[in-house]
Amino acid sequence: MKPSTYGLARAVLLWAMWLLGAFYLVALALHGLGWGLALGDWFGTFVRGGLGLLTVWAIAAVCWLAAYRVGFRRTEVLLAAAAVTSYAAGNTFYVLMTVDGRSLPFPSLADIGYLLVSPLLLAAVAVTVSHHARGLTPWVWLDCAVGSLGAGAVLAVVLGPVLGSAAAGVSPLVTAAAVTVPMFGLVLVAAIAGIAAMQGVQMGSRWALLASGLLVFAAADVVYGLEVTAGTYVHGAPLDAGWAIGLALVAMWVDAAATDELTVTQGGLTATQGGLAEVRVWRRPATRATALAVSSAATIAGLGVLVLGSQVPVSTLALGLAAGALIAAGIRAQVAARLLERMASQRLVAAATDELTGLPNRRALFAEGYLRLAEPGCRRQALLMLDLDRFKEVNDRLGHRAGDELLVKVGARLQENLRGDDTLARLSGDEFAILLDDAGPDEAVDAAARLRAAVGQPLIVEDTSLLVGVSIGIAVFPDDGPDLSVLLRKADIAMNKAKTSRQGHHVYCTADDVDAAANLKTVRELRTALNRDQFVLHYQPKVDLDTGEVNSVEALVRWDHPTGGLLGPDGFVNLIEESGLMPALTRSVLAQALDQAAAWHREGHPLTVAVNISASSLVDTDLPNQVASMLAARGVPPSSLQLEITEGFLMVNRDLARVILTSLRNNGVSISVDDFGTGYSSLSYLRDMPIDEIKIDNSFVIPMTHDPRAAVLVSATIELAHRLGLRIVAEGVETAAAYTELTRMGCDQAQGYFLSTPLPAAELNRWLNRWRARDRSAAIRQILPTTA
Repeated sequence: MKPSTYGLARAVLLWAMWLLGAFYLVALALHGLGWGLALGDWFGTFVRGGLGLLTVWAIAAVCWLAAYRVGFRRTEVLLAAAAVTSYAAGNTFYVLMTVDGRSLPFPSLADIGYLLVSPLLLAAVAVTVSHHARGLTPWVWLDCAVGSLGAGAVLAVVLGPVLGSAAAGVSPLVTAAAVTVPMFGLVLVAAIAGIAAMQGVQMGSRWALLASGLLVFAAADVVYGLEVTAGTYVHGAPLDAGWAIGLALVAMWVDAAATDELTVTQGGLTATQGGLAEVRVWRRPATRATALAVSSAATIAGLGVLVLGSQVPVSTLALGLAAGALIAAGIRAQVAARLLERMASQRLVAAATDELTGLPNRRALFAEGYLRLAEPGCRRQALLMLDLDRFKEVNDRLGHRAGDELLVKVGARLQENLRGDDTLARLSGDEFAILLDDAGPDEAVDAAARLRAAVGQPLIVEDTSLLVGVSIGIAVFPDDGPDLSVLLRKADIAMNKAKTSRQGHHVYCTADDVDAAANLKTVRELRTALNRDQFVLHYQPKVDLDTGEVNSVEALVRWDHPTGGLLGPDGFVNLIEESGLMPALTRSVLAQALDQAAAWHREGHPLTVAVNISASSLVDTDLPNQVASMLAARGVPPSSLQLEITEGFLMVNRDLARVILTSLRNNGVSISVDDFGTGYSSLSYLRDMPIDEIKIDNSFVIPMTHDPRAAVLVSATIELAHRLGLRIVAEGVETAAAYTELTRMGCDQAQGYFLSTPLPAAELNRWLNRWRARDRSAAIRQILPTTA
């Protein structure tokens, strides 16, 4: 059936069901009040027979149309449709057999049809719940049992007259007819109450239709049982509409399930039994308050039934159900108590555990430290504070997920290299702390060296090999403090000292307090210096060893301190890095260097300016665009800028390095690798990375005139660079002998104090004029006295 045809048929049947139901209810009311007597017996026959049968068969048609729409795949829909059809068939048989005033024997085919309705509806409810109750915990089912038994106990009291009719000498057949139907109603009410008490099963407006329909149908069954027992039931009374209304609400639930599946199918998805359509049916989570209210009310109801049974006669069934409700409630209370105890224990563990690494956290470290240090005659304890070097770069380059993975692996590696009595904790971020048992300064230093070596081994993070360093500060109990708070503070000071000095580890001493305070003051001054443009550039020329020309210079930053005078980078660069100010300083240096390059271009003496870029400044993939914008704003050709980077950046993340450097070179900026031969050297990046130049570190150049091995390394590096098509620059040229030897080896460029110290732009201009006006040897002789 096409969706449009189905929609039309559905609309017609729904309208017919509710219109017929409304007419049926009104007609039953008129007939029950006697208003139809004036129309004759045919009116009663029409109401009981024709109109009633049309109503229930319209309800059945709505259900079967829905079953057809879902392809007869949904078991709960088929069961509900079968229940409605069973009632309609039983009612049809009853009307046809009693149309001429005859009575039917019990049991008859009509009774079989009536009796099958409740079991089929119960089965539909069971199937529906089973789709959504998988994996529920035992106490949820106990809540269900409490709700069901409590509701059943109350209803059993209401049905007391029915249940007592057998003992009063009423015919067994009459008793069976009176008891069976309302008992099924009791079971329906108990099932609904139990489901309402279940935590974790989602209840929504669709479920409300089914629950309401079952409650109305069960209420009609109960009233029917009471009236049959009292001998007051009359066919064709308004009570007959109760079954029709209840089944109509059930039909609306069935129709809603099919409509949801139609929506899903038209959206391009396939809904399966208990699948997406049911998710829409059960879409509002039952709150704990609702579940608690139902189970509590059921418990009180069971207790009330038992109290009532001590005062007046109550059926054995009611007493048994009430007792069962209280027993289930007692078991549930025991389970809840154990659950709360377990949850409290888990919360204590969670409160003392770092969520990411699973290691103890700061809270756990303080608890352990308090117990250890408070012990009488406590042995020596050493506290190690660890902080990963350049961890922020990993986060920025590879992402926070990679950073988290790195922390987990570092934590595991640290744990593997500790003794059983040592306590490792993650404090926050990339900070760890270790409380070493029975350890003094010497043992702590040995442990720090061992841990640094362990962490320094390559780590694979997201298929990238990382080399991670760690700085460690050490404080010792009781020498450095009486409690863990003091030890942590002093170990942190020592760790910062280790980081700034690049020693790897440092044992706290009293002088460190002064250094820490001085560092804080310096950081504040550095922020002010950036805001007030106190950083200036000096330029050191690079001399072409083949022609003697100067075509490029290196820009070197200086801090023009208001009281301390001109400070070199060694006095502040580390603090700039640690305080996160390096990107701002890099922007300032680039701007000043490009302004000066533009000035030299206007003067007719274009020079390429090399600017050092730290690893922390290269994490921004937008750097190439920023550099291009700065060049364009000053009208300077990209060839006027060269960026010098360190080997460390190339080794930490080759993929990111390749992307950024390739983009810079595509924009016309040349790339130089500074301090070649130090750090984590690897010849492979010379093959893979887009670079133009390498600079031999001065640690090789300075000793080469008296150390044959250093000379061989320099010569081999020069030859290697040329074979790879790279330019080679020697830095740290401080003697004429070194200058001559580099020229003989075929080095391309040289820079160093033998040629010139770094100079302000105005002084460099004068130096360049002298250099260009004289031959090279004369210029060298003239500058030697000023550069010693």
